[in-house]
Amino acid sequence: MTPVEGMEVDTKQRLLDAAERLFAQQGFHATSLRAITGEAGANLAAVSYHFGSKEGLMEAVIDRRLTPLNKQRTAALDAALVTAAAEGRRPEAREVLRAFIEPTLRFRQAESRDFIALVGRMVSETDDTLRRIFVGRMEPFRNRIFEALKLALPDVSEAILNWRLHFTIGAMAHTMFMVNKHPFPGAAPTEPDTEGLLGLLLPYVTAGMEAPGAGR
Repeated sequence: MTPVEGMEVDTKQRLLDAAERLFAQQGFHATSLRAITGEAGANLAAVSYHFGSKEGLMEAVIDRRLTPLNKQRTAALDAALVTAAAEGRRPEAREVLRAFIEPTLRFRQAESRDFIALVGRMVSETDDTLRRIFVGRMEPFRNRIFEALKLALPDVSEAILNWRLHFTIGAMAHTMFMVNKHPFPGAAPTEPDTEGLLGLLLPYVTAGMEAPGAGR
């Protein structure tokens, strides 16, 4: 890598870091490109050069974190499906859900808290710009999980399975964004580590996914 290429990579990294932080704190529309470039120590032209536009910068912020996470999730799901096929059985709902939940919890422990806050904005704000980008990145893996759950739970209707996956994603999101905030201080639990959270959340969502009753 030449010195010029190294400087360009460094500028791009600083723009991504600044955008992630400011988008998380202020929101997409409230954050100006001038604020981002000022924090990154770059000029306005650098955004156009590296990302094309403000929306392109947001897409790059999301891709930087989600692309490796979705690769980990996909690898975990593929491994679960291969194991089930080799053993001549259907995949279990717990195995499928673990492929989604465990990498996500480890991501929460290892990655930027600014990005976790940004994802919270994406799923809660009324503006569709962030949510459209985020959902577009999540949809391929979400569809794969859904198809795997159909294999695991063939007696559950697709409509009910869809709702149950929706509820599971909601529980996962709450865990990601609220586990250390304790909105009800009088009943604040001790925050477990990643393994502890996995041991609490995975059986909970698996029981809901496999529950008898409506849709069976």
